[in-house]
Amino acid sequence: MMRELLNWKIHAFVFVLVCIAEFIGVKSLNIGVGAIAFFPMLYALILGAIISLPRFKILSDKEMDIASKILGISFMLFVAKLGTLMGPSIPQLLDAGLTLTLQEVGHFLGTIVFGLPVALLIGMKREAIGATFSIDREPNLAIIAEKYGADSPESRGAIGVYICGTLFGALYLSLLASLIASIGWFHPISLAMGAGVGSGSMMAAMTGALAIIFPEASDDIAVFAGAANLITTIVGTFVCVVFSLPFTNFLYKHLEPILGRRSRIQTDGEN
Repeated sequence: MMRELLNWKIHAFVFVLVCIAEFIGVKSLNIGVGAIAFFPMLYALILGAIISLPRFKILSDKEMDIASKILGISFMLFVAKLGTLMGPSIPQLLDAGLTLTLQEVGHFLGTIVFGLPVALLIGMKREAIGATFSIDREPNLAIIAEKYGADSPESRGAIGVYICGTLFGALYLSLLASLIASIGWFHPISLAMGAGVGSGSMMAAMTGALAIIFPEASDDIAVFAGAANLITTIVGTFVCVVFSLPFTNFLYKHLEPILGRRSRIQTDGEN
C-alpha cells in the first residue's frame, strides 16, 4: 500500500500542477454587485481533469485510483490546518456553537426536500438517492459506497453531484456569497458560517469573495467558515447515516411512483 502511495509519477504531476496554479494565483472578477473569486484549486482541478482524459493516455486507471487514496490523506492535512485557525478563537466558537450545529438542519433539508423531487422529475431513479441525500462530498461518498457499493446507481448519483460540485460549485457559491453580501442584510460572520457547507473548495471560494467585500473581518470570516465547515463534516456524517439517508429512501419510495418520469408515462398510457 505504501509503495503505491509513493508513485513518483503522480507526485510529479501534482507538484507541476500546484506550481502552475500558484503562479496564476487568486484572481477576482468584479461584477458590480460583488466579486467572483478564482482560486488556484480551480486551475489545478481543470488541468488535472485534462491530463486524466483517457484519450491522452497520460494516467492509467490504476494511477488515478492511487491518486484518489492520496486525496483522503490530503483532506486530513487540510482539516488539521483549519484546526490551527480555530484554536485561538475557541471562546468565540463556543458562543456560536449551537448556531453552527443547527445550520446542519438546512443542509439536509435543502438537498432532500427540494432536490429529490427535482431529480425524480428529470428522470433519475435510484441515482436520485445518492445525488440528494447530502451535498455529496468525500465522507458522503464513503457512506454511499459502503452501503450500496461503488458501482451502484446510488453511487453514480453521488459521484455525479460530487464532480459537478467540484467543477461548478466554487464558482456558483462565490457569486452567491457576493450577491447576498451586497444586499447588506446579514452580518459577515453569519455569511462566513454559511460558507461552511462541508466542501473545502466551496468554502474557500465563498470566504475569498466575502474577504474582498469585508476586508476588515477577513480573519474572523476564515475562522468561522473553517469552524462551520469542520462541524458540518463531523456532525453531517452522523446525520447522513442516522437520518438523511433513511429519510431520502423513505421519500423516494413514496414520491417515485408519483413524480418519476417512467411512472408518469405508464400512468398516462393506461389512461
